[in-house]
Amino acid sequence: MSTLMGLWIDHREATIVTLAGEVEEIKRVNSGMEKHVRFGGGAETSTAEDNRDRRFTNHLNQFFEEVISALRAADSILIFGPGEAKGELVKRLERENLGGRVVGVETVDKLTDPQIAAKVREHFADAV
Repeated sequence: MSTLMGLWIDHREATIVTLAGEVEEIKRVNSGMEKHVRFGGGAETSTAEDNRDRRFTNHLNQFFEEVISALRAADSILIFGPGEAKGELVKRLERENLGGRVVGVETVDKLTDPQIAAKVREHFADAV
Protein backbone atom coordinates (compact mmCIF):
# COMPACT_ATOMS: atom_id res chain seq x y z
CA MET A 1 0.00 0.00 0.00
CA SER A 2 1.34 3.42 -0.98
CA THR A 3 1.59 6.30 1.43
CA LEU A 4 0.42 9.46 -0.31
CA MET A 5 0.98 12.89 1.20
CA GLY A 6 -0.08 16.36 0.32
CA LEU A 7 0.86 19.52 2.07
CA TRP A 8 -0.11 23.14 2.09
CA ILE A 9 2.87 25.28 3.15
CA ASP A 10 3.94 28.85 3.70
CA HIS A 11 6.72 30.23 5.90
CA ARG A 12 4.50 30.20 9.00
CA GLU A 13 2.89 26.78 8.88
CA ALA A 14 2.47 23.52 7.03
CA THR A 15 -0.55 21.26 7.00
CA ILE A 16 0.33 17.69 6.01
CA VAL A 17 -2.34 15.23 4.91
CA THR A 18 -1.38 11.55 4.82
CA LEU A 19 -3.48 9.02 2.92
CA ALA A 20 -2.77 5.33 3.53
CA GLY A 21 -5.57 3.18 2.23
CA GLU A 22 -8.78 4.31 3.95
CA VAL A 23 -6.89 6.13 6.70
CA GLU A 24 -6.49 9.91 6.53
CA GLU A 25 -4.32 11.83 8.98
CA ILE A 26 -3.80 15.59 9.24
CA LYS A 27 -0.73 17.03 10.95
CA ARG A 28 0.09 20.70 11.40
CA VAL A 29 3.64 22.04 11.78
CA ASN A 30 4.07 25.65 12.93
CA SER A 31 7.29 27.51 12.27
CA GLY A 32 6.88 29.85 15.24
CA MET A 33 7.66 32.82 13.02
CA GLU A 34 5.76 35.94 12.28
CA LYS A 35 5.80 37.39 8.80
CA HIS A 36 9.37 38.23 7.75
CA VAL A 37 9.85 41.96 7.44
CA ARG A 38 12.89 43.48 5.74
CA PHE A 39 14.04 46.94 6.69
CA GLY A 40 16.18 49.23 4.59
CA GLY A 41 18.57 51.64 6.13
CA GLY A 42 22.10 52.67 6.81
CA ALA A 43 24.99 51.02 8.58
CA GLU A 44 23.39 51.31 12.04
CA THR A 45 20.45 49.09 11.11
CA SER A 46 22.39 46.53 9.10
CA THR A 47 23.61 44.66 12.19
CA ALA A 48 20.10 44.41 13.62
CA GLU A 49 18.78 43.42 10.20
CA ASP A 50 21.51 40.79 9.83
CA ASN A 51 20.57 39.37 13.24
CA ARG A 52 16.87 39.25 12.25
CA ASP A 53 17.74 37.59 8.92
CA ARG A 54 19.93 35.03 10.70
CA ARG A 55 17.15 34.23 13.20
CA PHE A 56 14.66 33.97 10.34
CA THR A 57 16.94 31.58 8.42
CA ASN A 58 17.59 29.42 11.50
CA HIS A 59 13.85 29.23 12.25
CA LEU A 60 13.14 28.38 8.63
CA ASN A 61 15.77 25.62 8.58
CA GLN A 62 14.28 24.01 11.71
CA PHE A 63 10.77 24.32 10.26
CA PHE A 64 11.73 22.72 6.93
CA GLU A 65 13.61 19.91 8.72
CA GLU A 66 10.48 19.09 10.74
CA VAL A 67 8.33 19.10 7.58
CA ILE A 68 10.83 16.94 5.66
CA SER A 69 10.97 14.50 8.57
CA ALA A 70 7.18 14.09 8.35
CA LEU A 71 7.37 13.58 4.55
CA ARG A 72 10.05 10.86 4.57
CA ALA A 73 7.46 8.07 4.74
CA ALA A 74 5.68 9.30 1.60
CA ASP A 75 5.77 7.47 -1.71
CA SER A 76 4.16 10.45 -3.51
CA ILE A 77 4.01 14.08 -2.39
CA LEU A 78 1.76 16.92 -3.62
CA ILE A 79 2.94 20.36 -2.50
CA PHE A 80 0.83 23.50 -2.67
CA GLY A 81 0.65 26.92 -1.06
CA PRO A 82 0.62 30.66 -1.76
CA GLY A 83 4.24 31.80 -1.76
CA GLU A 84 7.89 30.86 -2.09
CA ALA A 85 8.01 28.25 0.68
CA LYS A 86 6.81 25.43 -1.59
CA GLY A 87 9.65 25.99 -4.07
CA GLU A 88 12.19 26.25 -1.25
CA LEU A 89 10.89 22.96 0.18
CA VAL A 90 11.16 21.23 -3.21
CA LYS A 91 14.83 22.28 -3.45
CA ARG A 92 15.48 20.91 0.04
CA LEU A 93 13.68 17.66 -0.81
CA GLU A 94 15.92 17.31 -3.88
CA ARG A 95 19.02 17.77 -1.72
CA GLU A 96 17.68 15.01 0.56
CA ASN A 97 17.14 12.72 -2.47
CA LEU A 98 13.38 12.92 -1.96
CA GLY A 99 12.65 15.16 -4.96
CA GLY A 100 11.58 12.23 -7.12
CA ARG A 101 8.61 11.67 -4.83
CA VAL A 102 7.12 15.10 -5.62
CA VAL A 103 4.27 14.57 -8.07
CA GLY A 104 3.02 18.15 -8.26
CA VAL A 105 3.54 21.71 -7.08
CA GLU A 106 0.65 24.18 -7.23
CA THR A 107 0.03 27.76 -6.18
CA VAL A 108 -3.11 28.13 -4.06
CA ASP A 109 -4.33 30.58 -1.43
CA LYS A 110 -4.97 29.79 2.23
CA LEU A 111 -7.22 26.76 2.68
CA THR A 112 -8.92 25.21 5.70
CA ASP A 113 -7.80 21.77 6.87
CA PRO A 114 -10.88 20.08 5.32
CA GLN A 115 -10.22 21.90 2.01
CA ILE A 116 -6.57 20.79 2.07
CA ALA A 117 -7.58 17.19 2.77
CA ALA A 118 -10.19 17.28 -0.02
CA LYS A 119 -7.62 18.63 -2.49
CA VAL A 120 -5.16 15.86 -1.59
CA ARG A 121 -7.86 13.16 -1.86
CA GLU A 122 -8.98 14.57 -5.22
CA HIS A 123 -5.40 14.65 -6.57
CA PHE A 124 -4.72 11.06 -5.52
CA ALA A 125 -8.26 9.74 -6.27
CA ASP A 126 -7.03 7.21 -8.83
CA ALA A 127 -4.21 5.99 -6.58
CA VAL A 128 -6.23 5.31 -3.44
